[in-house]
Formats: sequence, structure tokens, C-alpha cells
Amino acid sequence: MTRHLQDGNPAEAVAARSDPSRRGKVGEVYNSDYAVTVEFYDLLQAESDRRRAERRFTEAARRARHAIVDVGAGTGIVTEVLLAVSAAPVHAVEPAPAMRAALLMRVARLEADQRARLTLHCEPIEEFRLEAVADLAIASNIIACLSPATRRAAWQAISRVLLPGGLLLFDPPPARLPTRRDTVGRLGPVRIGPDLYTAVVTREPDRGIVRTVFTYQVERNGRILRQAQESFAMWPASSFRLGTELEAAGLQVVQAPTAQLMAARRPAH
Repeated sequence: MTRHLQDGNPAEAVAARSDPSRRGKVGEVYNSDYAVTVEFYDLLQAESDRRRAERRFTEAARRARHAIVDVGAGTGIVTEVLLAVSAAPVHAVEPAPAMRAALLMRVARLEADQRARLTLHCEPIEEFRLEAVADLAIASNIIACLSPATRRAAWQAISRVLLPGGLLLFDPPPARLPTRRDTVGRLGPVRIGPDLYTAVVTREPDRGIVRTVFTYQVERNGRILRQAQESFAMWPASSFRLGTELEAAGLQVVQAPTAQLMAARRPAH
């Protein structure tokens, strides 16, 4: 599962509450505010997310000297990795209250030195107002979940926060819509006492976006105790479009450290 920074949609949330087809078996609503996902996220994904973050971001983080910005910090898995491998201050940007609560619980377990280097920002990245403070920005698994207009505003904010020569690393959105509904992932099982926790991840085209649905299930002795869902929108964008947007924001696409990432740098001059 990815960590998402999602545009709020009150109308969609109201529709979900009134539409039984958009509820889990015990009546739990799914929209995109992480109220469902936060319960299961670390249990099913923390270890794999941590290993992925260490592979992707450790080298760049170790080179950071001024500050690092973690865009859409979620439950703080990437934030924790950044604090562990770098001596630089870290700015964690997480506007979703549910995810921010989980992040703070994670931070509470850190060493005092690491907590002292962390600043938590509650506003979305497009409203981030710090300027020229960081030599590294990381946006792990969230750019796809920003609408095109919000994504362009995010590039502008990231460009402002980076120092000359500063680097941005991010996971690009899917380049195109899927042609049908497919299962793209299964999480777990993870056992807690007599209970098995699992999730199934599906994606499908939905009026020009990719609709990603996480279906969580808790099973005991072969019987389903609970089932709940949460849905997230993803906006496809080609690498050419992303490059054009980044250039308009004053960022130059550069070679990424892995094939799964894209990278851009604020010019040094």
C-alpha cells in the first residue's frame, strides 16, 4: 500500500455515508481520510515500507547537510528512516489527522536527539511556506494522489523550500489508466492472538482517474469478524508531463538513484 496525501472531498464523504454499497460489512464508511486505513497501516506495511525507504533514500539523506522535507509523512516510517540515517533536521508534512496521530506515537518512541531534529507541519504541501531551507525533499508514494492542479502547486512549494542545488526524489504516478479492475496487491496475513489481519488492493479506471481500493479483513477461527474499505484516487501522468511541470516550477529532471523513482534538482544558479 502507498502512503497517500489526498485532496479533501466533503461531497464524496457525504455520499459514502449514505450509500450502503460503499461500506464494509459492518457499516464502516470508506472515503480517503485514512480513518479506516490508519488502524491497519503499520501492522500490514511498516516493515516492507521501512526496507523500501532505506534502499531508496539512505544515500541521499546521508548527504543532506541543511534539512530534509518529508512530503506526506503518513505514519512516519520514512521520517523515522531519515532521522536515523541523517544528522540533518527533518520537516515532516502530514495534513491528515489520523496519520499524524500515528506519526506522533512513532515519534514518542524515538531518541531525544531525533525528536529534537523533527518539525511536524500540519498543512498540505501546496500551502507549505518555508523557503530555501532544505537540500533534500522526499515525496514517497503520494504524488499520484494529488490532482493535476494540486500537483503543480506542490512542485512550486517544493521548489521554494529547496536550496539551490537541492534534490527532490519521488515516486511517479502511473503513466496511464488501467484498462480494467485488477487486484494489484495482497497484504498480510499478520496474526495477533487468534486473529488474522489481511488486505486486498484493487485498482480500476474511474472517470479519468485510477481508483485504488483497500479492503481490510479480520478473521478469527475461519470466520470474518470485520471487513472495511477505504478508497483513494490517483491521477495518471506521463514522464513528459511531469518533466514539463517540474521545469515550469524551476526544477530540472535529473537521473534518479533507482528505476522506481524520479528525481529533480533546483539549479545551483
